[in-house]
Amino acid sequence: MKHFTTLALSGAFALSFGTAQAQTAWDMPTPYGDSVFHTQNIVQFAEDVAAATNGELTITVHSAGSLYAHPEIRDSVRRGLAPIGEILMSQLANEDAVFGVDSVPFLAASYDDAKKLWDASRDEVTARLAEQGLTLLFAVPWPGQSLYLTEEVTALDQMKGVSFRAYNTATERLAQLMGAVPTTVEAGDIPTAFSTSRVAAMITSPSTGVSSQAWDFVSHYIDTQAWLPKNMVFVNTSAFEALSEAQQQALFEASVTAEARGWQMSMAETEEKIAILKENGMQVSTPSEDLANGLREIGETMANEWKASAGDVGVAILSAYTAR
Repeated sequence: MKHFTTLALSGAFALSFGTAQAQTAWDMPTPYGDSVFHTQNIVQFAEDVAAATNGELTITVHSAGSLYAHPEIRDSVRRGLAPIGEILMSQLANEDAVFGVDSVPFLAASYDDAKKLWDASRDEVTARLAEQGLTLLFAVPWPGQSLYLTEEVTALDQMKGVSFRAYNTATERLAQLMGAVPTTVEAGDIPTAFSTSRVAAMITSPSTGVSSQAWDFVSHYIDTQAWLPKNMVFVNTSAFEALSEAQQQALFEASVTAEARGWQMSMAETEEKIAILKENGMQVSTPSEDLANGLREIGETMANEWKASAGDVGVAILSAYTAR
């Protein structure tokens, strides 16, 4: 009989075991609100787990950082304060470059390529989480990051000197390689930054474009899908190993379903939000050949920089991705 380890969650979750069945209740912190498709997918995942285990394993989802704030979720699961959680994968990129592979601009600029990149990098991500006492369950991308501009742009030269919104080191570097001027602006300040001419261009998802009502301050949307950053769901390995074999299998099967469903939800989100941009008068287009070539060169530069920071593992991931 397996040895079961009881983990404390400051009263938030408990494990109880009988001779025939183990009744297990987990609390799951997630960073985004109930209206976000990632959260909706996880709620369905929790329902699938409960159904598959006949209620022996239940997961209560605590959305919008209500149990732990986004920056605290990984450590809360790692320490056993919560058994399971969700974070943006690239949040850990400063610790290990492997976690930032899905945020290299123009490396995987479509859902098909993003899936190939995930297939090429998943084992390394899994291994690094395992070193932290975490077991990866599944990962789902956000819609691709695309360009928002105040005027039509068909060549990279037109970006020279343009004030460009940056929100992390990657977007700052992207702006520099474009010849633009990076200006740090948080998501909540986007409308004000454009209305006061602090910035004249940005790259973000169609979801953020809609939530910030981008049509009020920009006129063009170029669907570059520069990168598709992922959220990942993982479980404390000790908590996972404390489950019965049947519960473990149910959890993994529900994870496979949730990943497939989540990717479909992300694609649907992209189409829905781009349609809203169009409905509100924005000019939606794909990159011209000249612009696409320029962006591709930037992608190669940033991929090489990422590969250098990731070392031999980065070389292996990119080689596997190219082979696919």
